[in-house]
Amino acid sequence: MLRYLTAGESHGKCLVAILEGMVSGLKIDKKIIDNELSRRQQGYGRGGRMKIEKDKVDILSGLRKGATIGSPISVLIENKDFSIDRLPAVVNPRPGHADLAGALKYNTKDVRDILERASARETAARVAVGAICKSLLDEFGIEILSHVMMIGGIEAHTRDLSISEIKRNIAKASLRCADPDAEKLMIKRIDSMISKGDSAGGIFEVIATGVPAGLGSYAQYDKKLDANLAGGLMSIQAIKAVEIGQGIEGARVSGLRFHDAIYYKKGQGFYRKTNNAGGIEGGMSNGEPIVIRGFMKPIATLGAPLDSVNIKTKKALRAAVERRDVCAVPAAGVVGEAVVAFELAKQMLLKFGGDSLGETKRNFEGYVKQVKNF
Repeated sequence: MLRYLTAGESHGKCLVAILEGMVSGLKIDKKIIDNELSRRQQGYGRGGRMKIEKDKVDILSGLRKGATIGSPISVLIENKDFSIDRLPAVVNPRPGHADLAGALKYNTKDVRDILERASARETAARVAVGAICKSLLDEFGIEILSHVMMIGGIEAHTRDLSISEIKRNIAKASLRCADPDAEKLMIKRIDSMISKGDSAGGIFEVIATGVPAGLGSYAQYDKKLDANLAGGLMSIQAIKAVEIGQGIEGARVSGLRFHDAIYYKKGQGFYRKTNNAGGIEGGMSNGEPIVIRGFMKPIATLGAPLDSVNIKTKKALRAAVERRDVCAVPAAGVVGEAVVAFELAKQMLLKFGGDSLGETKRNFEGYVKQVKNF
């Protein structure tokens, strides 16, 4: 079973992640992990913390001569802003953040004890784990990308674009949006939020191509691929909803319009002309690209803070103001890629087993042959 844990606080000494269950013999390039960490820090509307931290990974264990050896992989990302013990107490919780619920849960009158770990800074460790998982998936021809579909109510028109067109359009886009006209409007909306002390949420889409049919299972609730993917995306800070394929639209239209007809061509096998199911049927991948969207609420820390209450005196006051992003939807998409990569890597190893990359590949190749000759 592939699994991981993260540890560390936003202004603590470092972030740490331990990934257990990875096969041996997988080449790991530190530069690839660092590039993923850099992608997470980009995007118009990010806050001052991104100018301070230049995230780099230090791989502490699990590798020898640049390849995995089967033991747990531990990674460390240092925080340049290591000021947790010097920072002042926070007594005015922010609406929309973990502040108040966490203070009640852990019986603390200093909300900083909560916000330091609840911060999205934790996702840097997850991106590092996801980068390792992407290296595994790459061995099997599985690629993952994300792009922004909406920010602050401004929607991108990308439904008619191919995956290759999306990939090309976002290459130099500051918001990772494949619709240049929409991106210009998104930037203006973010500028407006900055001037008002407000924040903007939005929608990102993650697409995974090359995923074989049969990952996941219909047999038990906790083995369903869509359930695991949705749970992974919902675990990202500020994500409040998840959609797979055209799931929301599917609730509005008839079955004749929604479901993806099945075709067969000799030498190609089974295929679909549409992908409203988002590559998953009955809790299993069906061979089409997996398409999943995360819906991100506006950032909870506001420049013009909302009403709150001093948790010690119970008197009314404004919510706390910490260093903040105004919009982090592109970054959330990169984190979404990492989460999807981990879940798919986990399902690949569950399906094809093996303690070494070579063994897993043999099992995979046998399955591909079985499917081709079905």
